[in-house]
Amino acid sequence: MRIALVHDWLTGMRGGEKCLEVLCRRFPDARLYTLLHAPGATSPAIERMRITTSFLQRVPGVARHYRYLLPLMPAAVSRLAIDADVDLVVSFSHAVAKSIEPPPGVPHVCYCFTPMRYAWHRRADYFCIEGRAVRTPMAAARNLVLDWLRDWDRNTSDRVTHFIAISRTVAGRIRECYDRASQIIYPPVDTDFYTPADVAREDFYLYIGALAPYKRVDVAIEACNRLGRRLVVIGTGSELDRLARLAGPTVTMAGWRPDEAIRDHLRRARALVFPANEDFGIVPLEAQACGAPVLALGEGGATETVLPAEGDRAGTGLFFDRQTPESLAAAIERFESGADRLCPALARRHAERFALPRFERELVGFLEAVHHGAKDFHAETRHDEEAIS
Repeated sequence: MRIALVHDWLTGMRGGEKCLEVLCRRFPDARLYTLLHAPGATSPAIERMRITTSFLQRVPGVARHYRYLLPLMPAAVSRLAIDADVDLVVSFSHAVAKSIEPPPGVPHVCYCFTPMRYAWHRRADYFCIEGRAVRTPMAAARNLVLDWLRDWDRNTSDRVTHFIAISRTVAGRIRECYDRASQIIYPPVDTDFYTPADVAREDFYLYIGALAPYKRVDVAIEACNRLGRRLVVIGTGSELDRLARLAGPTVTMAGWRPDEAIRDHLRRARALVFPANEDFGIVPLEAQACGAPVLALGEGGATETVLPAEGDRAGTGLFFDRQTPESLAAAIERFESGADRLCPALARRHAERFALPRFERELVGFLEAVHHGAKDFHAETRHDEEAIS
């Protein structure tokens, strides 16, 4: 099976790139198309691929400032020409990769992390300041561009023959935005790397992830400020300076750390706090793979990856119901009271359901089914409503 791979951009090694990496190892001779590539920013398996970039690659400093080029991305992806001698196109998309034009008659499978958040569902999370919409001529112009981009995104969805969603949450968005059905295949978690250790849990809470507005790291910081609890924040991003100003004496802004240091923190932390409404969320599963409890917002992808403890029923974490410091603080106090049973062994077993070999079997199995014209495919980690139509 000859395939072409497509990814939005290659500027770091995050969850999306870890999904792409699986097919790069499986199909090392495939050509990889992307808007831009920062050499050395991804794994060796990706860096070894034959990578074709768009005209955005020639923009000075593009690896640092590509987000400002969003209005140019539709033209950039449309001008990427896939070789005609392929059997299948596979895109990994959270922005514009899904809108690449496949050769005539060639199926296009999109592994969709989400329809682009800033154009569809999460605009306020990206562009509001302290919860308030900004009303300026610049903001009005930006909204016009995002409205146009949303329409373009919808109109080009028919370039995809088969959608795969990373969660039920995203499957619902695909149905709402594109009026399309999708198969759910959950992203992989490296349970061989993220493992428990025979060390004692310490008296600190942990946040891991990008410091972006929609992640709502401020909720975790303010909750721990009010309770006087230790919080270690691992990550970097556009919110760093603002969050550092919010951080009280019990909050440590640790910056970004290598994977080994992240694993060490997950093995020692009292619990992971996860205040974002995420599309899926790999970090809660990495925490559970290390036996760590998770205190998560009870919305979005976390509801599919965390087993809430309820009364006598053991679980792997607790949910809080509002994205506010008060709600998270209440969950922390409930967790510390020991009223609900959280089981490290159960957390480990649950994380193993999402392990990398399972992801590869499901994804490659789906691609082979499409290639051979099969109508049905059943994922191993199905929920009752995973085939969303």
